[in-house]
Amino acid sequence: MVARGEMARFWSLESLHTVSSDGGAEPSALVDDNGSEEDFSYEDLCRANPRYLQPGGEQLAINELIGDGSVVCAEALWDHVTMDEQELGFKAGDVIQVLEASHKDWWWGRSADREAWFPASFVRLRVNQEELSEGSSGSPGEEQEEDTGRARHKHPESKQQMRANVVQEIMDTERVYIKHLRDICEGYIRQCRKHTAMFSVAQLATIFGNIEDIYRFQRKFLKDLEKQYNKEEPHLSEIGSCFLQHQEGFAIYSEYCNNHPGACAELAGLMQQRRYRHFFEACRLLQQMIDIALDGFLLTPVQKICKYPLQLAELLKYTAPEHSDYDNIKAAYEAMKNVACLINERKRKLESIDKIARWQVSIVGWEGQDLLERSSELIHSGELTSVTRQGKSQQRTFFLFDHQLVFCKKDLLRRDVLYYRGRADTDAVELVDLEDGRDGARGPGLRNAFRLASRTGDEVHLFCARKPEDKARWLQAFRDERRRVQEDRALGMEISENQKKLAMLNAQKAAHGKSKDLSARGLPGRKV
Repeated sequence: MVARGEMARFWSLESLHTVSSDGGAEPSALVDDNGSEEDFSYEDLCRANPRYLQPGGEQLAINELIGDGSVVCAEALWDHVTMDEQELGFKAGDVIQVLEASHKDWWWGRSADREAWFPASFVRLRVNQEELSEGSSGSPGEEQEEDTGRARHKHPESKQQMRANVVQEIMDTERVYIKHLRDICEGYIRQCRKHTAMFSVAQLATIFGNIEDIYRFQRKFLKDLEKQYNKEEPHLSEIGSCFLQHQEGFAIYSEYCNNHPGACAELAGLMQQRRYRHFFEACRLLQQMIDIALDGFLLTPVQKICKYPLQLAELLKYTAPEHSDYDNIKAAYEAMKNVACLINERKRKLESIDKIARWQVSIVGWEGQDLLERSSELIHSGELTSVTRQGKSQQRTFFLFDHQLVFCKKDLLRRDVLYYRGRADTDAVELVDLEDGRDGARGPGLRNAFRLASRTGDEVHLFCARKPEDKARWLQAFRDERRRVQEDRALGMEISENQKKLAMLNAQKAAHGKSKDLSARGLPGRKV
């Protein structure tokens, strides 16, 4: 294995620097739409926040605080669902006490009286550690109103300082973010474009998406933030209007976040080859970037768009109602929360379609259109008894997706094998809760029953659950399914045809590979 410091030997400086026609070195700064060069140099950013920009700077600061006896807490950006007992599970918004941050990717922390490892990229540090909220479930606006009484007893300069801290964090992290985006565009994309034998245009579009557009947008956004930032008295800064002015521009993050899973897959494939690993590491070293792999840098825009509502919520908490920026901050928080919510939902949907595709491929005897043609999420699953018009009972396993309910039959010998038996269009049926007793001609004694009746024809599906609580879960699942369908329509939530096709193609490839592996070991494979 080659040492990291020796990676650059595989790629000469000459091969990674372009020389212009007049013999001079190509300028390192990207230009914006107006042709101006980068406003903030690397040195400027280091002076603004030197510890944060140096490799391991954030970890060093955290561990120093912990070593001094301070309580350091972080707020979860996303849900972390895990079945590993050594990992800490939490939901977005939960507060985790950081107990150790010596590793850059995994930290040790405590939440809900449990200690375990958790991914550092899933959280952000709280700015005002001494003012941590304890179990508050209200909105930031409500928290601010509830805290008004307590705030009267505090020294006014204390709250001003806390607001200044949050404003300063927003400005510092924005400048650092611009540095990361510039490094990606200049340190990676520019170098990749020079090596056409290694990267096609399509590959680069898949890996980097529209990150150059994001870079240009964020530069304009930072310019406006700097104009509204009061350097002498940060607590008087009025930055809320900047978020409102640019709120439509943040929509470009949706494309990037949707593309991100595909980018990770493409990059992971390339990183299987030594020359690509060496090339990307050489790019990082020559650009003097911090010790984070390319996939980590590509995650920063996804993390950033999710951090904005958290930062604004904290700023709102320390902004008095009489402050000139209060109304704009409150409106900006709502706007950025909606943007982040939509992007998070699309990200979750994209992760879900891969699982759905793999599930469909595993079903024996699948008929009709692919699930992904209409569905993107599994809502609920379980066993029910289906009762035919003739009163015949059939035990089936049902899977409720958005827009459709799929029926399957378990293999008598291999209970993990499912056979396709049909589906119902949930857009075209009405859910009817039935009291225990009799349902027309289908027989007496029906218990825990409900039916799906067609709105346009005479087709009726009658089902019975084993227990009342099972029936209640199914009824709630059908209500959730209708609600999520309506929400998706309101938000314009759609998965592209290319993403659907790619998910199915990957699932089929994985299934064929598994079947070949079983055959090689003399085991019966499943027909795909």
